[in-house]
Amino acid sequence: MSINRVNISGNLTRDPEVRMTSGGTQVLSFGVAVNDRRRNPQTGEWEDYPNFVDCTMFGSRAEAVSRYLSKGSKVAIEGKLRYSSWERDGQRRSKLEVIVDEIEFMSRGQQQGQGGYAPAPQQGGYATAPQAPQPQAPVQAPPAVDVYDEDIPF
Repeated sequence: MSINRVNISGNLTRDPEVRMTSGGTQVLSFGVAVNDRRRNPQTGEWEDYPNFVDCTMFGSRAEAVSRYLSKGSKVAIEGKLRYSSWERDGQRRSKLEVIVDEIEFMSRGQQQGQGGYAPAPQQGGYATAPQAPQPQAPVQAPPAVDVYDEDIPF
């Protein structure tokens, strides 16, 4: 048995691109930058090293999700790895990508009345008047709880 699950969070490196397969399936492609923190051996300082991950989402959700994403958006993704290889111009090429099963938007776009996410602006659509922000109740902190090592069951 093998397990192929990936969880990443990061920022989109480019605007998402929606295509259609010849069979009519929608395909959403985008890239995510994920930082890896390492200590620089010369300076001793912590530094971020970016990893760039190609992501692909299939199906009816692809087009809907694309309206909420743009370059720089922060997302959390769950999916599986897929390795692809092909030949172009006589050279062998390959890539490793994440096939997205679940996506969570972690940065807010344009805010709407209830503080939800608004789709990215579309060209040629109708504009609506912005709604007034709704007053929100103050957030109360949970009561402090003292936890000791002997309280932990393992």
